[in-house]
Amino acid sequence: MIKIKQQIAAVVGDYIKGLQAEFNEDISALLEYPSDSSLGDIALPCFRFSRALRQAPPKIAADIKAAIDGKLDGVKEIAVAGGYLNFFLNESYFNEVLKGIAATENFGSSKVGEGKVVCIDFSSPNIAKRFHVGHLGTTAIGGCLKNLHEFCGYETVGINYLGDWGTQFGKLIVAYKKWSSEERINERGIEELVDIYVRFSAESEKDDNLNDEARAAFAKLESMDEEYLAIWQKFKEISLREYMKTYELLGVKFDSFNGESFYNDKMQRVIDELRAKGLLIVDDGASIVDLSEYKMPPAIILKKDGATLYATRDIAAAIWRKENYNFHKCLYVTSAGQSLHFAQYFKVVELMGYAWAGDLVHIPYGTMSVGGEKLASRTGNVILLDDLFGEAIAKAEKIIEEKNTELKDKRKTAEAVGVGAIVFNALSNSRIKDTNFVWEDALSFDGNTGPYVQYTYARTSSVLRKAVGERKGFDGYEPLKEEVALVKAVSEFPTKVLAALKDYEPSVIARYALDLCAAFNLFYHNINILKSEGAALEFRLCLTAQTREVLGKALDLLGMKRTEEI
Repeated sequence: MIKIKQQIAAVVGDYIKGLQAEFNEDISALLEYPSDSSLGDIALPCFRFSRALRQAPPKIAADIKAAIDGKLDGVKEIAVAGGYLNFFLNESYFNEVLKGIAATENFGSSKVGEGKVVCIDFSSPNIAKRFHVGHLGTTAIGGCLKNLHEFCGYETVGINYLGDWGTQFGKLIVAYKKWSSEERINERGIEELVDIYVRFSAESEKDDNLNDEARAAFAKLESMDEEYLAIWQKFKEISLREYMKTYELLGVKFDSFNGESFYNDKMQRVIDELRAKGLLIVDDGASIVDLSEYKMPPAIILKKDGATLYATRDIAAAIWRKENYNFHKCLYVTSAGQSLHFAQYFKVVELMGYAWAGDLVHIPYGTMSVGGEKLASRTGNVILLDDLFGEAIAKAEKIIEEKNTELKDKRKTAEAVGVGAIVFNALSNSRIKDTNFVWEDALSFDGNTGPYVQYTYARTSSVLRKAVGERKGFDGYEPLKEEVALVKAVSEFPTKVLAALKDYEPSVIARYALDLCAAFNLFYHNINILKSEGAALEFRLCLTAQTREVLGKALDLLGMKRTEEI
């Protein structure tokens, strides 16, 4: 379909420029697919031409039709409908479209990122805490963006910027030495760390001396005390072991686990450079970069006591990543609530004179609430990912047991479907939208859900397993309307991939997968594929195979597992 769109755009463009030489709009970007096929296969809205041609859109549409009628191969009819120009394609054209898709190696991918490195900073939990549903957004979105960039030829560096430094570790060390032991954390793992931290919070409200002890403990940690470093390292190892179980379930991989602590010895360079460039000023004892000219609060680099902050560390990290990875872009997938922080520190990097500051990109996503209340671990208003995955997998296993008692390795399939339901739920809406977490929605296997996509993929696989005989060509076959609709849907995949990449928007792929499933299931229910004969059978099997291939790639991009049988 891309080829015919390019032809239409070229012919219409020549006509428009013949009337208005300065017109330079990308006409191919204006072309769209009508939702109702009775209105044509491709539509061109003519409203954008009105200013340049000083005419009403219906008049422009009629004039273009008169000028280009008969000049486009594959177009059987052009119709004017108000300000729209509608193109109806020959059925045989879709035969050629399907052949082209089948002959294209790794259909849907591109080389737009060839030779370019993209760093993607995502997930990044605070160690010694449990993964909860609030971590799902950054992890699922970041994982999908990593997959999309790789699919389009980029070299990616997945960075898990662990929250592994700060005064909370002084509190945790004090709590560990008072109320726990190496044996207990070896036995109970991260649960023990969470419990003793909660206990410290409660006890310190009654005894403020504990907070003094915690500050002293963190000071010893900062001074590289061997005992305290060993305890801290143990906390980190226990946390990572727990987190890796979640990452394995989600199929998410990282290339770097350099957390906040990694940049401890790299921040002084930033401070010295800011001073040398006259950007650092003292305000009420703190060292700041004044950003009032850019309508932002000041970026605090050093507190009154000389302690560094997130901005200091993030600037150091950005400089280190540029020098070590030479990134084309560095993406930060965090909640929209951190937008000001990123705007501030990006501006500071720009003021420092780094030309690549514009290559730092914040990818915000909406907040998640539970029962209408903001997630908060201190109040207990959290849903642990372990619990969520466990519920989803158990539900999937029960449904699979009822529908397919003979399925081998039901547990593995249930895991793929259960986790897939949660991932799809997290990615199917625009990432910037705030969401209220609802158990029933996240675990739903009906309607526009992840399991629906996986079931459809399994259906395409089943059809192809049952097909026997040598595959032959389908020259001359003219597809039916359901087949035309499915060919169109399959052919849109490359465009959707680039759109998702451009806007850093996984929901484009999720919604596309649903549309493709709807088109395939209509085709499947209305046409008996395996009882067809000759060219019709060959066309339908090829169409099923290409649907399966594209649907599988969509699942891969979303971070969901392919399910051959359910």
